[in-house]
Amino acid sequence: MLSHEQGGLADIWKENVLEELEKGVIEYKSVEKFLIALKKEFGEEDKEAVKVAKLKKLKQGGKMIEEFIQEFKRAARGNGYEGCFLIKEFKREMNGVIRRKLMEAKNQLGLIEQWFRRAIALDRNWRE
Repeated sequence: MLSHEQGGLADIWKENVLEELEKGVIEYKSVEKFLIALKKEFGEEDKEAVKVAKLKKLKQGGKMIEEFIQEFKRAARGNGYEGCFLIKEFKREMNGVIRRKLMEAKNQLGLIEQWFRRAIALDRNWRE
């Protein structure tokens, strides 16, 4: 089972487990006990970390802002980010022109939904 663990954190965890098994520090009496340890290591917390990583990789690029917002919402769902942290990620990942116009606005927005609506309006005006 450990031979299938590949990449990033999984590789490091696998190396540590193999070393501890060889030294006799840990021992799994059954596959079930090993799977419990594996789930504990890469359970729900890992899902949140994966979602944060996906959010940080997301870029608007040439997409319309509406499409980008939908992708952003999907990536942000369940990652633990909210409030100003979520807004910061949204601003960081959108195109520079819209981001600049949002930052120049007289009334700064407080809720992520307000940022979405303002970005859509600015994108539509900018593309006309």
